[in-house]
Amino acid sequence: MSFSVGIDIGGTFTDFCGIAEDGTLTTCKTPTTHYDLSVGFMRGIRDLAKRTGLQTRDYLAQVEALRYSTTVGTNALIERTGPKLGLITTAGFEDTIFIGRSRSWADGLPTHLAQDMARIAKPQPLISPDMVMGVRERIDYSGRVICPLSRADVLAQLQKLVDRGAMGFVVSLLWSFVNPEHERMIKRIIEEEYPEDYLGAMPVTLSSEVSPKQGEYTRTMTSVVNAYIHGLMADELTRLGNELRDEGYQRPLILVHNTGGTKKVSRTKAVFTHNAGPVAGMYGATELGKLTDCPNIVFTDMGGTSFDIGVIADGVLRAHDFIPVIDRWRTNIPAIEVKSIGAGGGSIAWINELMQDALEVGPQSAGSMPGPACYDKGGREPTVTDADLVLGYLNPDNYLDGEMLLDADLSHAAIEEKIARPLGLGVLEAAYRIRRLVDARMGHEVFNEVALKGHDPRKFVVYACGGAGATHACGFAPYVGARSVVVPAVASIFGAFGASTMEIQQVWDISRTLKLFRWDKQAYLEDLESFNQVVRELRELAVRDLQLEGFSEDRINFRLELDMRYGSQYHLTKIELPGLFLNNTDDVKALCELFTRRYSEIYSPEAAFPVGGINVECFYLAAGVHNPRQEFKPVALSTAGVSAAARLESRPACFDPAAGMMDTPVYDWLELVPGNQLAGPALIEAPDTTYVIEPGWTYRMDAYRNGILERNAA
Repeated sequence: MSFSVGIDIGGTFTDFCGIAEDGTLTTCKTPTTHYDLSVGFMRGIRDLAKRTGLQTRDYLAQVEALRYSTTVGTNALIERTGPKLGLITTAGFEDTIFIGRSRSWADGLPTHLAQDMARIAKPQPLISPDMVMGVRERIDYSGRVICPLSRADVLAQLQKLVDRGAMGFVVSLLWSFVNPEHERMIKRIIEEEYPEDYLGAMPVTLSSEVSPKQGEYTRTMTSVVNAYIHGLMADELTRLGNELRDEGYQRPLILVHNTGGTKKVSRTKAVFTHNAGPVAGMYGATELGKLTDCPNIVFTDMGGTSFDIGVIADGVLRAHDFIPVIDRWRTNIPAIEVKSIGAGGGSIAWINELMQDALEVGPQSAGSMPGPACYDKGGREPTVTDADLVLGYLNPDNYLDGEMLLDADLSHAAIEEKIARPLGLGVLEAAYRIRRLVDARMGHEVFNEVALKGHDPRKFVVYACGGAGATHACGFAPYVGARSVVVPAVASIFGAFGASTMEIQQVWDISRTLKLFRWDKQAYLEDLESFNQVVRELRELAVRDLQLEGFSEDRINFRLELDMRYGSQYHLTKIELPGLFLNNTDDVKALCELFTRRYSEIYSPEAAFPVGGINVECFYLAAGVHNPRQEFKPVALSTAGVSAAARLESRPACFDPAAGMMDTPVYDWLELVPGNQLAGPALIEAPDTTYVIEPGWTYRMDAYRNGILERNAA
């Protein structure tokens, strides 16, 4: 028996999902150990092996692939624990990363902080001004060398950085994405001065290799972020790899990428690991959607710290983020777009005195340590989980399958002290308002995320994932306009499930401006080779990288996407080509028509303006190797009613503060069978989550044990 294992590290819990070759799933959760992520990682692996009935060494020996989405890099940015770096740039442009662009001071901030103009401030830079040096050189927009690079100048600036304590270098020169000659020369000079066989050898990051795209600030910041987290990630992953090998795992560790695929650690750029967990969840939703014939999905994941939202249209995971922000830094990596807000089970409820004592929830989170007040680990702030416990939705003696006990008295005291008493409310009313406020916030964010992409939210199915997704699905779905919600059978560890099913894939991108349709001549592109040559260069890079991973060229699949826009416009629209190359003028015309159709879908037909010219600004080539898909076999639906074994003792729960606590039936999820149906109000206790079926909703278990929540027409 072989296994594929996915691991997703979250802010509160680390999730594990093992899939056997026969499709059997084994899952578990462990608290995230922020002081050393490998501790929680190995604890979960041992628990997974135990649940499978094997010793850890025997289990790991049968694991074919271990796919890991990590937050090591993100933590390094938040805590500012990276190395002291030196930046070498074109003389005269040393202040680029400090000036930023437009509202860069607000990048990565929640709305309520971005609007606080009196106290807002730029983040502390990752590289201080004294560690930035300019060298005399210049390459123009076409790649022509105007001012040659001087070796003596490079050595002089390099020595200054070394004397000031540089432990690594970032090189980002003007127009290097068109002609990287000068950046490569600087790297050779540094390596000659500090060769690898010396203890003083230091890593060199080139912007033309990390981010060969236009946008001086974002290209430089992408390279800086990559260099800043690279060393810490390398150390963490090396230590983790050694521990796995000591336990019997003999294969390379595979990292999940925010581009929608996976690659070995040895072939991964650090910056591509940011936000990989939610992207893995979106991939899992895509796979589950194929099983259930559901191509249009709004993926949501409510964990302990955040609420993640992603849109899957026509069964394809391809919506790239227009402005990906990592921590507080705007980058230009080709990441799958995932919207995250501070709304999770651990989100703290508080009173905003600046807004006339308005009740707020999040974005601050209690995390895993100390966690919500009910965890009894020192937390004293009321959270969403505390509100759910006070309302009677959670069983304090059966949280996480009984492995964690909750203290309802602590939740009651926290809400009473911090919310109810200051607002003059009863504790039950305060808890209910906390829940409704976070549900409304999540629902509005989901609606906006779908509608602003040009889709009708009513035509999409909502997937409620994460440990708290099933608990709040009925609460936020009405704001989206959805009448039904799918809660996958493995919803609480869905990021880990998605990771365990992901394929080897990477995206190679490069900026090149080509005028497909010239407005001045009203003519289509004639020099097709200028387009095809760019694609060939990207294809060669993709083939080289995947061959180094051990895959032959005939196994590689390619998909080409383009960032396009009308002449003089700023915003870009992403278009996928049916093939890779343009063979004739008809292909160019068809591509322009495809762009106009997509643009019209998003912004309305009246906004289309093809006579103004149509440009290609950036090329994205996704290359991957398809693995045999896991076979998940459906179960025949039962026509019998809910069995007596599935009925647990009822308990009081509140669905309306005016009515108070009402006796609510409780069911055991493990004893339910496909075909069973329940009418709300009801509670369903699963090993790692609790379903809250509100009045006016029904629950149905489908052939894959997914929960289908449907709102009554009335």
